[in-house]
Order: sequence, then C-alpha cells, then structure tokens
Amino acid sequence: MNPPYDIICIGAGPTGLACAIEAKRAGLRPLVIDKGVLCNSLYRYPVNMVFFTTPELLEIGDLPFVSGAEKPTRVEALKYYRKCVEHYDLELRLGETVTRVDGGDGSFRVHTRVTENNPAIKTRDGGAGAASDDPVVKRQKGVEITPLLAHENVYESRKLIVATGYYDLPNRLGVPGEDLPHVSHYYTEPHPFWRQDVVVIGGKNSAAEAALDLYRSGARVTLVHRRAELGSTIKYWVRPDIENRIKAGQITALFETRVVRIERDAVHVVGPPSGAPASNNDPVVERQKGVSSRESHGDQELSRATKSTPLLAHEKVLPAVHVFALTGYHPDFDFLRQLGVKLDLKTNKPALDAQTLESNVPGLYLAGVVIGGNHTSEIFIENGRFHGKQIIAALTGTPLAVAQP
Repeated sequence: MNPPYDIICIGAGPTGLACAIEAKRAGLRPLVIDKGVLCNSLYRYPVNMVFFTTPELLEIGDLPFVSGAEKPTRVEALKYYRKCVEHYDLELRLGETVTRVDGGDGSFRVHTRVTENNPAIKTRDGGAGAASDDPVVKRQKGVEITPLLAHENVYESRKLIVATGYYDLPNRLGVPGEDLPHVSHYYTEPHPFWRQDVVVIGGKNSAAEAALDLYRSGARVTLVHRRAELGSTIKYWVRPDIENRIKAGQITALFETRVVRIERDAVHVVGPPSGAPASNNDPVVERQKGVSSRESHGDQELSRATKSTPLLAHEKVLPAVHVFALTGYHPDFDFLRQLGVKLDLKTNKPALDAQTLESNVPGLYLAGVVIGGNHTSEIFIENGRFHGKQIIAALTGTPLAVAQP
C-alpha cells in the first residue's frame, strides 16, 4: 500500500495540474493520476493548432507562459505545462486508469490499472489512454468483458479532486463501420490525405477548421452536417472562410444529411429532403452518373462491395479513404455516477457547492469542464485553471481573496 496523500487529482490536464500546484503551495501532498499522457487532450489536438486565446490566459501556478507569437501553439502549450510540472516537482502517475474508488472522506482509496504497452503512451488516436480493455471503451461499445490486468496500484488520500475533462469521450455516431481503422474522432494533420477523398462529419469549429486545413493541403473534402446550416458558435474568422469555400465549390457541403453507415472506402448518407438541389461538384452526383471522384482522378475506384450494396431511399454514397467524425465530446458521466456524484437528469450538471466545488460526496471535489455537464463550452482552461484556488482555499480555510495572487 502506498503512503497516503492529502489530495489525489484524477486528470493531468491544465486544470488538474493547477489543482495539484495550489495544493503543494499550501503545504499539502498531492498526487496526479491520468490514464493518458501529460495534458493528454492538448497532446491530441491537431498537430499545428494555434490557440484562440493569448498565453497569459493559459498560465497556472503564477508561472509566465512565453510564446513566440501573439497566440501560442499546441507545441508551446505542451512544453509550458511540462515545465510547470518540473518547477513544482509534482508527483504524477501517467498511463494508469482509475478502475474504482472506495472509502470515504478522510480515507479514500483509489484503485488504478497499468496496462502493458499502454496505447496512450504510443499513439495519439483512440481515447486518452483508453486501452482496448478500458472500462470507458467497454461502456461505449456495450461490451461486458473482464480484462486481464497487467498491474494494479492502490493509493490512499484524504481528499479527491476529479478534473477529467471531456475530450477523451467523443460523441459517437452509433452507425455500422464507425470503428473501422480509417475513421477517427480526432483530427491530426492534413498531409497524408493529399489528393485523397476525405469526409468530415460535423458542423462546428473542429469540423470547419479540419475541412479548411484538408482542402488547403490538396484533399478532396466533403463536409456532412445533420443540421441545415453551420453551427452558430463557429469562430468569426473561420465562418466566412468556410462559407466562401463551400460557395465556390472548393469544399462540398451536404446539410440536413446524416450518416447511416461507413464502409472501407465509402460513407453512406441520407438526405437532404427530396427536392433539395445538390451542388454541381458533389461527389454523390458524380457517382450517380457512374464516375466517382477517385475515378475522375485516376485513383482506385470504389470497392465492388460498396457499389453492389442496395441503397435506402434517398441514400447517397460518398467516396472516402478517411473519415473524420468531429461531432463533439462529453465528460465521463458514468465515472462520476460510480463515484456517487448526483447529476441533473437533463443537463448532467453535478451537484456541488458553487463556492467550494465540493460535490454531494463529502471530500470529493470537481474542477474544470466536468462541472458544466452537457454544456462543455462553458468552461475552458482560461476559467477552469482557477478552480484549484477555490478548492484549496476551502480545504485550508484560507479566504479565496487571499489565496489568489
């Protein structure tokens, strides 16, 4: 049994690190546990991503974030948070999945599993540290299999902070073929898809920016969105860009359209309603004429299996060597429920004290985006980074005004 800690933070993102830093500055002994790598969500952002915010709004622990430009990059952010951990000499357990928590306030016991060849340490795809036998993955797929455990640890702590974020769990489409190897819920970079047919599913920022990046790198992009228009929250400088590319026919967009299944080299969709015109350069139109966009560029044609599969009424087939299903993400509500945290039936917002951030479970605190429930756009690094100050002020009895710099 490991020696007890004062606080265990579950989640090693910026918010979890900020909580651990504030605990250490208050003279407490924190431990940070994460099933993935350090700042796993940031690590799995698009390779060349630039933050919308300025560097000072990403700072934690009163450590300056120096960027080479007005807005920092993903690479700069990852370097900054590594330096924060080193500066405060935080104790971390990375690549360990929390399997259960027992005990209670003053004496929690956190059980973790370390899996051999943990994919979180080796790859950027497939859930933040989610191994094939990860209980989160099993919950998503409805699989009830008891995994073989490679290694287990148990840690004791007086208090718990859950700051697990939301980027680990994509909003799945729930269609056949979603787990094929060429389907990803995370966008990385465009280079491998030069002169290839790519389908991007979604209509908000991630989908719009991925579609633009792919188009500018030579991919043939089709954007599929179930609503009649792009999301209202798309960044103000991205909206005219994506709308102009669609208007010019440089990116094909299918609105009021839903995916019904995905195959090895094609995406099957239904919609829009009968009578709605398709754009002249729509790959669906080309295929209905007997020519796919791959064929028109001299590439390999669609598989015979795809061409021979009977279609539903109003069903269309889009050629695709890769599919980016960028339909959003959500916190691990099942994990919160397992901990005993009560969630609102409609919003999934947890029951907690707004001042101390203590949940309905004594001694268990929540920080970051998990507080927002379904409304994941309410909390970002910029405001979640202060949650650690609130929690530690409550634990130490220090007025929050004094605890803040």
